[in-house]
Amino acid sequence: MDVLVEKKAEDVILLDIRGLSSIADHFVICTGTSDRQLDALSDAVQATFGSLGRSPLHIEGTATSGWILMDYNEVIIHAFAPAERAYYQLERLWQDARLVVHIQ
Repeated sequence: MDVLVEKKAEDVILLDIRGLSSIADHFVICTGTSDRQLDALSDAVQATFGSLGRSPLHIEGTATSGWILMDYNEVIIHAFAPAERAYYQLERLWQDARLVVHIQ
């Protein structure tokens, strides 16, 4: 999450979804305010995990689509443009998840 904050992501949250889903242990959800920032967030996450010898299982979406999903097995990172985040409302969908961290 530090790398997202360093890249000026907004409204960063970490949800513990263990016990609610078998797809991952945690969701990270954040907002990027432009296509360029969404690309920078994605690049920074991939570089950080890469430095730990970790490659994503799957990456979906693009900055121009307003949503980039990066699946690292136990952690799934969702980087949204503001309109897409408001539309999908993942926090509401996963409202039973335990909020671990919220950085505004």
